[in-house]
Amino acid sequence: MTTPDAALQKALSLACFTAPKDARTLEGGITNHNVRLTDQDQDYVVRLGNDIPEHMVARWNELSLSRTAHEIGLAPAVIHSEPGVLVLTYVDAAPLTGDDLHDPATLRAAVDMLKTLHVQGTAAVRGPVLSFWVFHILRSYAGYLSANGSAHHAVLDGLLEEAAALEARVGPVSIMLTHNDLLPANILRGTDRFWLIDWEYGGLGSPLFDLGGLATNAGLPRAAEADMLSQYFGVPPTDMLWQSYDAMKCASLLRETMWSMVSEITSTLDFDYSEYTRENLDAYRAAYASL
Repeated sequence: MTTPDAALQKALSLACFTAPKDARTLEGGITNHNVRLTDQDQDYVVRLGNDIPEHMVARWNELSLSRTAHEIGLAPAVIHSEPGVLVLTYVDAAPLTGDDLHDPATLRAAVDMLKTLHVQGTAAVRGPVLSFWVFHILRSYAGYLSANGSAHHAVLDGLLEEAAALEARVGPVSIMLTHNDLLPANILRGTDRFWLIDWEYGGLGSPLFDLGGLATNAGLPRAAEADMLSQYFGVPPTDMLWQSYDAMKCASLLRETMWSMVSEITSTLDFDYSEYTRENLDAYRAAYASL
């Protein structure tokens, strides 16, 4: 991972620009650097980041899904790409917060966007696409943590046992194109529409992971979750759906926890991963206990 100053210089040097200026780093992004700049009166965002094998991030996959998301009207256009670089048109929009998604109209818009991704995106995507099965990811993370001397080694066996129980509880799922990183900040609100950005974890997976991730990251109350599921599926959630959804939602918290455990070892970004691990592990344990 490069430094912020090096990221600025790299963005300004790209051959796709004619006379770039006003380069500045953007907040957010804990696996890459983001730079906004202007070229010939147009604004662009340059995302700088290499493959991250331990997190199963492949930038060719991010590029493919970014293009698919733009094709179905969810994401900004891709202007240029090269190894470690993705250039997108800048959109004048603000990232959501968790509190924003407690507004029923905003939540409905986010759910509509997810339904568009899952249905239209699955039909539109072409070529190789990574899969995203959270339980495979959890097993892979545990293997990496064990092999690399993680400070969390002692809790891994117990977490894997719980993950296996969650996987059985989820049961059969539909496989669709999913985003898999639904932090509120990855949803942008423009003047008359919403955007969905940051596709590095996208792949073929379960829509329940996106719905559960959205709920946990926004701290949605149970009534809002019921409204979300009713809107998405067109009918009130059954007991079986609640069981599968709650297990997947719990797994999404465990994945974020173990993602942070791995990042404690590997990341060079200036971010307090130890505290992030603690916060997510506490949230996961509370969710698992509630099952």
